[in-house]
Amino acid sequence: MTTWKPAPRTPEAAAVYAAAEADRAARPERYRLGADTAEEVIAKATRGVGDSLLDDPSEWREGLERYLESASEDGRLNALGVKMAFNSAVARLRTRILTKRHLAAHPEIIGSPLVPPIFIVGGWRTGTTFLFRLLATDPRFRAPLSAELGAPWRFSNVTEKEREELLDASSSAQEALHFLNPALATVHDFGSRLPEECVLAMGTDFRNWGFSSTMRLDGYSAWLAEQDFSASYSHYRKVLQTLDAEDGRRWVLKAPAHLPELEHLAAAFPGACIVHLHRDIVETVASGASLFSVFRSTYSDDVDARDVGRFQTDQTERWLRRALAFRDSPSAASVTVLDVRYEDLVSSTSSVVKQIYAAAGLEAPPDPDGMIERYHAARPRQAKGVHRYTPGEFGLDEDAIRRRFAFYRP
Repeated sequence: MTTWKPAPRTPEAAAVYAAAEADRAARPERYRLGADTAEEVIAKATRGVGDSLLDDPSEWREGLERYLESASEDGRLNALGVKMAFNSAVARLRTRILTKRHLAAHPEIIGSPLVPPIFIVGGWRTGTTFLFRLLATDPRFRAPLSAELGAPWRFSNVTEKEREELLDASSSAQEALHFLNPALATVHDFGSRLPEECVLAMGTDFRNWGFSSTMRLDGYSAWLAEQDFSASYSHYRKVLQTLDAEDGRRWVLKAPAHLPELEHLAAAFPGACIVHLHRDIVETVASGASLFSVFRSTYSDDVDARDVGRFQTDQTERWLRRALAFRDSPSAASVTVLDVRYEDLVSSTSSVVKQIYAAAGLEAPPDPDGMIERYHAARPRQAKGVHRYTPGEFGLDEDAIRRRFAFYRP
C-alpha cells in the first residue's frame, strides 16, 4: 500500500492555487492544452521577434505537439500546472528563436574552441548534484547557472556587473517555486547562484528527458524514447560556446538525463570526461520516485505515488540499458568514462575527487580535504531538511526491482 502524500501547502500558497482554480472555472478557454494549442504557443513565442528564425518545423513542431498533448491527456494538472506547461513551451520556442538570432549575428561563436567538459551523470539521487557543485568550487572550472542556461545570449560577453544584475533579476523565478512548494528545497535545493542541470538549456526542439520530472508525461516520454537527440546536443554545444569566456576554464556539467543519450553527448563533445555515479538500484529508484513526486505535486493535485514508482522504474531501466549499451559502441572510444560508486563518494570523497581529476587529465587541488570541508561548511548537509522515503511509499517491491535490474551491477 502506497503511503506517500505531498506536504500540506502553506495558507499563502493555498490561496494562490485556489485563485487559479477559480479563474479556470470562470475562464476555461484560457486553460486549454493539447496539440491544437500549438499555434497559440507559436504566436506568443514569436510576438515581438518574428518567426523568420523558426527553421524547419520538422525539427521541433511534432515535439511541441506531443508535449502539449501529453500534458493535457496525461498530466493531471491543476490550473497553475496548465499555465506552467503552456508558458514553458512558449519559453523553449522563444529561446530557440533568440539563440539562433544571436548566433546569426555572431557566427564566430560556432567555430570557437571548447575545452572538453566534465559531465556528471548517473541515476536520479546518486550524488550527482553534490559532486557537481563540489567540483564547481574549483576556480579552474565553470558550472552554468539556471539563468545562463535559460537565456545564454543575454550572458554573452557581459561585464561582471551586468552579469550580477541579470542573476539578481532571475531570482524571482526560484523564489516563486519555493513559495509554492517549500518541500522542493529538501529534495533538490536550487537558487539563482547555484549551478544547475544541462536540461535547462535543452529541449528547444522539444526533445528533453527532463520535462517528465515536473509533470506526468507518459505519452510524450514514449515518443521521446524513439527520437534522435543529435541536434539537441549540437545545440547544447553552441549554448556553451555562447557562454564560454575562452579563458581556459573547463566546463563541469551535470544531468541524470544524459544517461540515455551518451552516444549523442560523445558525438557533440569528443574528449569529454564522463563521471558515471552508481547507487544501489532500490535506493536509486525509490529516491527518484520521491523526487519526482515532490516536483510533480507543484503542478498537480493528483500525484499517484504508485504511478510515479512505476514510471520511475521503467525510465530507470531504459536509461541504464542505454548507458551500458553505449559502453560497447564505437562512440565510447571518443570520451573517457569513470565509474564511481555512491558509497565511495560518501565515505571517501577526497579519493573520488582525485580520481576524477586524474581521469580528466588535470592536477588535483592541493588540498582536496579542505575543498570538501569548505563546501560542507557553506552548504551543510540537511540544512534545508531531511529527505526521507521508503520503497513501499511508491508501491515498489525491493526483490522485484533487484530481479528486474539483474543486468546492472553497480
